[in-house]
Amino acid sequence: MSLNIAQPIFDLHAFEQQFWYDSKNPLLFNNGFFVYFFALFILLYFAFRNFNNARSWIVSIFSLYFFYKASGWFVGLVLLAAVVDYSLSNLIYTRKQAGSKKALLAVSIILNLGLLFYFKYTNFFINFSNQFFATGINPLNILLPVGISFYTFENISYTIDVYRGEFAPEKKFINYLLFLSFFPKLMMGPIVRARDFIPQLHQPYQVTQFDFAKGFYLIVSGLFKKLVISDYLTLNLVNYIFDDPSRHTGVECLVALFAYAIVIYCDFSGYSDVAIGIARWLGITIPPNFLSPYQSNTITEFWRRWHISLSSWLRDYLYIFWLGGNRKGKFKQYINLFITMLLGGFWHGASWNFILWGAMHGVALAIHKVWMEVGNGFIKRFDRNIIYNFFAQLLTFLFVCFCWIFFKAVNFDIAKAMIHQIAFDFDIKVWGEFFANYHNVIYLMLLGYAMHMIPDNLPERIIPRVQKAPLIAYIAVFIVFLFVYAQFKSSTPVMPIYLQF
Repeated sequence: MSLNIAQPIFDLHAFEQQFWYDSKNPLLFNNGFFVYFFALFILLYFAFRNFNNARSWIVSIFSLYFFYKASGWFVGLVLLAAVVDYSLSNLIYTRKQAGSKKALLAVSIILNLGLLFYFKYTNFFINFSNQFFATGINPLNILLPVGISFYTFENISYTIDVYRGEFAPEKKFINYLLFLSFFPKLMMGPIVRARDFIPQLHQPYQVTQFDFAKGFYLIVSGLFKKLVISDYLTLNLVNYIFDDPSRHTGVECLVALFAYAIVIYCDFSGYSDVAIGIARWLGITIPPNFLSPYQSNTITEFWRRWHISLSSWLRDYLYIFWLGGNRKGKFKQYINLFITMLLGGFWHGASWNFILWGAMHGVALAIHKVWMEVGNGFIKRFDRNIIYNFFAQLLTFLFVCFCWIFFKAVNFDIAKAMIHQIAFDFDIKVWGEFFANYHNVIYLMLLGYAMHMIPDNLPERIIPRVQKAPLIAYIAVFIVFLFVYAQFKSSTPVMPIYLQF
């Protein structure tokens, strides 16, 4: 006769494991553990909201733990980067001789870019050397630390601003660590400037009704864009088509391309909105990172609206500070634009696809500058013409979508197959069957574009009218969101696209 032993009701080991890093289940905003993490964090933050120093310690500790839960012991790189650049920036500030300042700045840039280069580009150049020079070097087993591209750029902008005398270095190390590790934006941005962020840490905590309502709007709408629209379209159409475009008709490939355009917008802008919304609740204002980019009439305008924190960083610290901008004539300006976007593409990933993607945008920006010079009179004549603006916006959108092919495709063969199917196998007769099978995907895609068309200032006009709503109303809205999310949630998690950069 066997004896049945009841299983323990509480598994202490499983409970403890929840607090350790799990590579198969990294901590993100859509992770269940984040609810408990954020609840404890906000309680402590609110309790010490009027004590600036304690507040900074709380945010820094939770931010480092958040990063540990998302990327393991790579959290040590953030601490190392904070110590090094905090020290170097203070040395730069105290040095009197220009040569000494420049040498220290060079050390900071070399260390930051060297670390980024090692983790992100070593194997790319090893493969390049093997392919073109037959060197036979074995690729290294290197894992890319989450968020390294973002906090590296923040470090560089900080030391450059100090070097140029535009910002006095922060005296308290904990505040600099907080700036660099601030968990809402640590892994995927936005790329925040220290001169915009750190001064807010010295201000008294103040969150108005408008701040709370605006933060709530950004969090819920951001989660909806990412978890509902982007994830559903990714799993149910985009990945399926991009895995092997040659198996699908041009109609399917074109719809998948337009779906990917809204996927990457909803994915990244959604995450940015959540980060900005959480910061708003903490009394910290972070500028918007996206402003309806597909409504742009030109490629230049597109880059003023898309990933604004990156495009403005490339403009200020690479195009102007390093390359000289437009100070050396028009031709040099066009070359500088091309180089800026080429390196911007390379920043996104160590792949020829990203390099080509950046190069195409660089050429387009240079062509637009030429067009502004030679066609200025024509543009002024028709810039308020509805038909002209419609076709200008359409042309810009189609060009951006064409470039997304190379951004999404894993290699040139996939990209060429995608283009071939759209150009040479476009049979509109399959639309009826395709719509019957994918109508939910198409409806959700159209909803994504409809949300994108909402004027950027509309929430600013509406929120003051509803900001005094009782707390139960906010809870009800969030419950509705959870219900909608449950209808679209898949068992397969979809990692944020920009997590890989």
